[in-house]
Amino acid sequence: MVYELNNSGSGREHRLELTGRHRLTVSGVEDVERFDENCIVMATCAGTLIVTGEELHIGKLTLDGGELHVDGRIDAMSYEEAPAPRGSLLQRLFG
Repeated sequence: MVYELNNSGSGREHRLELTGRHRLTVSGVEDVERFDENCIVMATCAGTLIVTGEELHIGKLTLDGGELHVDGRIDAMSYEEAPAPRGSLLQRLFG
């Protein structure tokens, strides 16, 4: 399964390639925010991507090229919605 998104504003292409349920390649990665054997949270040019599963391992990470390889049993991949801007206190009070 391959999912591809070209964000023309960032100049990077975001691509997910899942092989079976055991190998995932992600391009367009900007930062890995946190990871353990059950969850990997990464910032991509398309938003925050959360990968969940079991025995997850980062096999290769090249932030210069924006590519990440994950091995393990992958159960789900989802994008986190960005929080809405809150505005100033006066804007929130008087809307």
